[in-house]
Amino acid sequence: MPQSDSAKRYAARLAADMVESGMVIGLGSGSTAKFMIEHLGKRVESEGLDFAGVPTSVASAELANSYGIRLVDLDAIDRLDLNIDGADEVDNEYRMIKGRGGALLREKIVATAARRRVFIVGEDKHVERLGEKFPVPVEVSPFGVAHTAAALARLGCTPVVRPAENGPGRYITDGGNQIIDCRFEGGIADPAELDVQLRKIPGVFETGLFLGLCSALIIGHADRADLIEVGTR
Repeated sequence: MPQSDSAKRYAARLAADMVESGMVIGLGSGSTAKFMIEHLGKRVESEGLDFAGVPTSVASAELANSYGIRLVDLDAIDRLDLNIDGADEVDNEYRMIKGRGGALLREKIVATAARRRVFIVGEDKHVERLGEKFPVPVEVSPFGVAHTAAALARLGCTPVVRPAENGPGRYITDGGNQIIDCRFEGGIADPAELDVQLRKIPGVFETGLFLGLCSALIIGHADRADLIEVGTR
């Protein structure tokens, strides 16, 4: 198993072990969240764990269904007990970039509906400054994409409309929107201010900057996972 996969699995297992029967859980998207859903599925089968999941993407819903995890619609509940999701980058202040998987809008809606938000990452996802490794995904209206990209560029980034994963055309989110990946050379100096400026642009629905949303962070390593309670630090 690659070292990065081992770290993801350790983090995913520790997070999945936080789930108790009777809970309503947000099921994140991406490679680390995939391992978490798989472990939850094994607990359902071996322990009779009984909980409800709110998936953040079609892919997560399909995976959860394959393991017999009971799913509920977000609008059918008042709050989630726990949300578990991955991240593409996390800095020392527990600010994050998410959205490489294209589910950032749904991920943020589900995260903000949860009482407790746990994010799981491999140790390679830690950065000194957000934007060092990955661009900021921005979910936008499919109408006027070129104009939205031009407005984003005026904030100092290099915007790239995300292409389809397979074949010609552009990437389409589960909500029918498109993604513009915004690369900031040297990283992002002020994530909070950038988030404000991004949201002012007509056509922008949501940003991949997840700020102030981390209750706890689990960092996976090749041989273990460490839990950091953000609220107590």
